[in-house]
Amino acid sequence: MSQVLKLPNHEGQLYSYTLRKQTPIHVPAGPFKSRVAFSAAHVVADPFITGDPQKESAIDWENTLAYRRHLWSLGLSVAEAMDTAQRGMGLDWTNAKELIQRSVKEAKAVGGRIACGAGTDHLIPSADVTLEDVVKAYEEQCAFVEEQGGQIILMASRALAACAKGPEDYDYVYSKILDQVSQPVILHWLGDMFDPNLKNYWGHADLDEAMAVCLQVIRKNQAKVDGIKISLLDDQKEIKMRRLLPSGVRMYTGDDFNYPSLIKGDAEGYSDALLGIFDAIAPAAAAAMHALDARDMETYDALLKKTVPLSRHIFQKPTYSYKTGIVFMAYLNGHQSHFRMIAGAESHRSIIHLSDLFVMADEAGLLMEPELAAKRMQRVLALSGIE
Repeated sequence: MSQVLKLPNHEGQLYSYTLRKQTPIHVPAGPFKSRVAFSAAHVVADPFITGDPQKESAIDWENTLAYRRHLWSLGLSVAEAMDTAQRGMGLDWTNAKELIQRSVKEAKAVGGRIACGAGTDHLIPSADVTLEDVVKAYEEQCAFVEEQGGQIILMASRALAACAKGPEDYDYVYSKILDQVSQPVILHWLGDMFDPNLKNYWGHADLDEAMAVCLQVIRKNQAKVDGIKISLLDDQKEIKMRRLLPSGVRMYTGDDFNYPSLIKGDAEGYSDALLGIFDAIAPAAAAAMHALDARDMETYDALLKKTVPLSRHIFQKPTYSYKTGIVFMAYLNGHQSHFRMIAGAESHRSIIHLSDLFVMADEAGLLMEPELAAKRMQRVLALSGIE
């Protein structure tokens, strides 16, 4: 029997929506061959926190690790303790350390690939912070990740953005850190649409000038750079930089608007993936990677094309609130029993936004158990007075 829900539209009126009949997405077994595909993974909050949820974060470790096992079972790699896990926006370094430690141990147990965010978020940006303070903060976090046995994703630093006087300061800090790491890292250039505190990163407001500084750092330290993930939501800038990277340095797309074409690539190259949206569309993403391996472009296009409206919706402005949509998808699909987030971030999107997300997820074939998803959607609607 078809599920029918009453959903709110943008005029504040209710309309009837009937769920579609879904064909389950088949994900072949085995690793991907033609692309590296990381999913940045969210954390499941402990809903029984007793303190102030905006100041204290508590994690449901069992379900958080179960979701990572789910991603690995699909063949995806996990990017841990990144912005998708609310790093710096609810997840502090103390909890991030435990998350990294637990997840790396879990990855080793199941044979999954993992890379972990190392940044400076335990260093509070202020007028007194120096470049040496930033270096020491990076050193502490990088050392911890390597001690656990994880690959480093060198995250952009709010503290560095606040104290750097120009491009040469970025060159100094990154070169200092890259000289010390034992294994090649993934750099992470996060645009200010994801974090306003990172405005003018690399010492320039102009993206081409910033790119030149970043490329200089990579060329100087090429042996210590596996690749770079850029999250600028500008496919042409990504393609330009991809073509300028030294041989052997990967471009990991972080473009949650244009990922299908960037991963597919062109005659001059392609991007691997390190995406937050892969958390929400994991089965479709994994199946698409297998289709790409088989050079079945028709299936690849069909799988990912219908996920793009959902991704653009989840990552709409304010972009940094995208985590709410990621966790809502996990709730709808039964990966957690509640729609609560650390720092109370479940409130960062409106009921109309969530209702549109539900429809787009259904249209993309991403509601794995439609009856369960409909029941859970109805619960969320009821909290807004829609019975």
